[in-house]
Amino acid sequence: MAALLPLVILFPLAVSIILLLSRGNMPAKATSGLVGIGMGLCAALAVAEAISFLSGPYSTGSVHVVLWNWIQAGGFTSQIALTLDRLSLVMMLVVSCIGFLILVYACAYMIDDPDIARFFAYMTLFVASMLLLVLSSDMLAIYVGWEGVGLCSYLLVGFWYHEIPNARAARKAFVVTRIGDAMFLVGLLILATGVGSLDIGTVLSAVPHAPPIAITLAAFLLLGGAVAKSAQVPLQTWLPDAMAGPTPVSALIHAATMVTAGVYLIARLHPLFLAAPSAMLTCAIIGFVTILLAAGSAMVQTDIKRILAYSTMSQLGYMYLGLGCGAWDAAIFHLVTHAFFKALLFMAAGSIILRTHHEQDIYKMGGLRKEMPGVFYAFLAGSVALAGLPLISAGYFSKEMILQNAYDLSPVFWAGALLGAFLTSIYIFRCVFIVFWGTPRTHAHGHSGPVQMVPLAILSVLAIGGGWMEMPSAIAPVHVFSNLLAPVLGVLPEEHGGAILLLIGSIVPLIGVSIAWAIWKPRDVAPVPDNRPMIQTLRADWGFDRLYDVLFVRPFLALGRQNKGDFIDLFYDLLAMTTQAGGRGLGHMQTGQVRRYVGWIAAGTVLALCLAV
Repeated sequence: MAALLPLVILFPLAVSIILLLSRGNMPAKATSGLVGIGMGLCAALAVAEAISFLSGPYSTGSVHVVLWNWIQAGGFTSQIALTLDRLSLVMMLVVSCIGFLILVYACAYMIDDPDIARFFAYMTLFVASMLLLVLSSDMLAIYVGWEGVGLCSYLLVGFWYHEIPNARAARKAFVVTRIGDAMFLVGLLILATGVGSLDIGTVLSAVPHAPPIAITLAAFLLLGGAVAKSAQVPLQTWLPDAMAGPTPVSALIHAATMVTAGVYLIARLHPLFLAAPSAMLTCAIIGFVTILLAAGSAMVQTDIKRILAYSTMSQLGYMYLGLGCGAWDAAIFHLVTHAFFKALLFMAAGSIILRTHHEQDIYKMGGLRKEMPGVFYAFLAGSVALAGLPLISAGYFSKEMILQNAYDLSPVFWAGALLGAFLTSIYIFRCVFIVFWGTPRTHAHGHSGPVQMVPLAILSVLAIGGGWMEMPSAIAPVHVFSNLLAPVLGVLPEEHGGAILLLIGSIVPLIGVSIAWAIWKPRDVAPVPDNRPMIQTLRADWGFDRLYDVLFVRPFLALGRQNKGDFIDLFYDLLAMTTQAGGRGLGHMQTGQVRRYVGWIAAGTVLALCLAV
């Protein structure tokens, strides 16, 4: 088992290298076949590794595979090594299996794109980087995977780079996430200098003996890196614009995997954060604020992908709230269920966009329920899970775990998270009713083939039934998921609040769906978007972009213009002018007369001999 673990990463990496070396000359069908085989082997091996691990003697511990020693400098050592325990096992299955379904779907979605080989080269490289991130036992190797997914995100968001808005969105995502990456790196340096190693086990064992100020500072810096990667307030502005990439990119990178890397990092290092209570409280506050701000923006969006983008930010906010409450298993459980229903929603939205002549404005759709029944039921299943409708959706059970723990931390956090759940049910069913009911305002062409529909069907089943592996005790004593992660994250804490909180959490999303139906139910007159100034502000992410433009971008550009002619620039300008003048002077020596060249050679030889003597 241990010897095969690196192949989980190598399969998608090998596919990416082959596609890059093909330089786009591989036919589309051959590209799709190669991707299907490579990712299929990756997913199958991940499942086999999981079965072997859970049935083997190390099921409550971990399997460690050292590939090679990377750095040995002074007292610092770093290895390229993989660790498989129950937490990394869950993440490996999510990345490989959900990634396989999304890439199969993408084979049909991107079949007519002339750059399909480049697209899948980036996608498989992303999968390999994400698997390296979740399987590495050394934080420096995690950072390599962390930067790898950031690079691939930039390349994929700007995949259609000939359109200027796409290139700008990719650059924005790259710059904003680099802020967090710099904080992450500084946090690693603090840990490395204090411990002499970035091996996770070594670092966590040293936490009780380290100075509290160093632990707290490192925790805040690592939290900053996670916040940027997961698009949490105040570094959330890149994610809605990242919807400029192809829809399969949104499904894989910005819903199911990359944006959850920060959640995984904090859960993996939870003993470090337990030693820094102020960092945990900050994490909870950030998640709380993001839930409400993102849900408020999603309420007024008109672009179907931006609605789902803001819902991603909001659902990640629930995960960060859970982490801040110390409910590590609840956060990871919501990460898993979110991967099911959000990948499903993005892929269903992609099918809608593809069949409506690339239309993304929900107010220009309508009545698609009869023309696209399969896609409708898939989108409905994802919407039910996102809204957290009681008992019939995976999102209900994972969200309830977080709500219970939020109440234990503070009733204020619970009330805010409950309000977020209420808004979620309104905005997602607003989308459902406008797009699939009412008077048709556009007509779907073509059909969604089995290559698209089979992944949608599988994810629909997971979005509905995937949450039944973990239920509140008031409903049924089923705790399969928390028991699975207990050896890594600890035993599930005792539930408080019980049936009353559960009943309130069950009724609220039903009220939200009812309100959505009352406002946007089918009528003779087609619905139109509200464009009042306040709504426009909400639609523009509460004005964060404008604020950052005033506070950071404009002053930076003004400073650059002010310093354009400073002493440093003048020095290098003088150096360039001297070099150019010297080049022109030496150019006069090139006369084309051989005897002069021979003379210069002879003179140079004599001078060299004199210097030697």
